[in-house]
Amino acid sequence: MTMKPLGMLALALVGTLGSSRALADASSLNDNLGPREVAIGEALRADARGSLAITLNPAGLTLSHELVFEGSYGYRPGDGASAASVSACDSTGRIPGCYYYRYFRAAPDIGGTDFNHRSHEFGMVLAYPIAPSLSLGVNSKYFDYNSDLMGESDASGFAFDAGATFHASDVLNLGVVGYNLEHANTPQYPRAIGAGFAVRPVPSLALAADGVWNIELPKGESTGRYGGGAEYFLSGRNMQSGYPLRLGGVYDVNQHAGYITAGVGYMTAKVGLDIAMRKQLSGEQMDGTRELMITASIRVFGPRMAAQSTSPFAAQ
Repeated sequence: MTMKPLGMLALALVGTLGSSRALADASSLNDNLGPREVAIGEALRADARGSLAITLNPAGLTLSHELVFEGSYGYRPGDGASAASVSACDSTGRIPGCYYYRYFRAAPDIGGTDFNHRSHEFGMVLAYPIAPSLSLGVNSKYFDYNSDLMGESDASGFAFDAGATFHASDVLNLGVVGYNLEHANTPQYPRAIGAGFAVRPVPSLALAADGVWNIELPKGESTGRYGGGAEYFLSGRNMQSGYPLRLGGVYDVNQHAGYITAGVGYMTAKVGLDIAMRKQLSGEQMDGTRELMITASIRVFGPRMAAQSTSPFAAQ
């Protein structure tokens, strides 16, 4: 069955959500991932273009020259979670930057009792190419988190991420990032380290693999969430549009959980629509179920989208 652009626009009402952790445990490292990174096994820290710089690696904002507005909304049935986010990213200037807002709320049912937690987050991303092959970036954010879950407490304050992207060759990018390097003392915004690579052996095919490590888990708990996948860009007949097809997988060491991921998109010079899913295949959530997450977004590009990119990775 062929999915037409208007049908995909309707699906874009399902938004950016998903957490590898137990239903009662919100985590800024996973709750806000969008369809492109989710579909490729939560990878792309080495190729974090546009709004991907917000969730993955702020240094990736220099990899393309574009003005893009993105909006998303979503729902996760397992814990009744919903989220909304909006962002504006401009990488056409001398110092690329993004502004964004996120809202997240979940209402897990634990032992027959409904609980609630919610968060607001405002942030700004800035990046700068300090050399032709090396870019640095920071994400400064303010969050406000409230919860009535046992063992959790309300928290608010500032946090920041810092990352680097290295253009190693015409087909290889490397990325590394530190999350919540300075933050209020709350497990929902833990210090963590992420790293990954992305390669494009041919223009229409991209491969990526990443890992992220929560360095604030209690002593004795294993850490590490590893994922990767592929994207194939199928061009339309008129060569003015295309369909990125994505497939990947994720394994979370702490949760002993494995996932399969997949997604599809539709791209033109003016708009991009993306939808993805992640299905848990091994391990269980704390309520004995296995997670199913659906995520989608819509992007609107400004008139400078077609400007020369600073990376061999096409703006997709």
